[in-house]
Amino acid sequence: MPDRAIDVVIYHNRDCGTSRNVLALIRNAGIEPHLVDYLTSPPTRLMVRRLAERAGVTIRDLVRQKGTPYAELGLADPGVTDEQLLDAIAAYPILLNRPIVVTPKGTRLCRPSETVLDLLPAQ
Repeated sequence: MPDRAIDVVIYHNRDCGTSRNVLALIRNAGIEPHLVDYLTSPPTRLMVRRLAERAGVTIRDLVRQKGTPYAELGLADPGVTDEQLLDAIAAYPILLNRPIVVTPKGTRLCRPSETVLDLLPAQ
């Protein structure tokens, strides 16, 4: 039974194996995270920007290529700006790479899944 008093947020896609694995690792640590189904409740442009800043990555690092309209939208072009990437994520939330996890220890795109362990309290 989860009983840890720690706030954890996971930007989650239940159809993504990595996202499900990360969720299982969080729950295995005794934590029930706040699930954000970003496909039905996408984060705002400002939140995506803040998530990238907090994770120490670029907006481009948070853009998923596989299984998305990435290529069709021409997002591989290095001339595409952060603002254009944010526009694309807002229009097509599936472009947001996942899972992104936020804890008091930090924010991270948790690929591979085990990356989340650095964000959780020691067991």
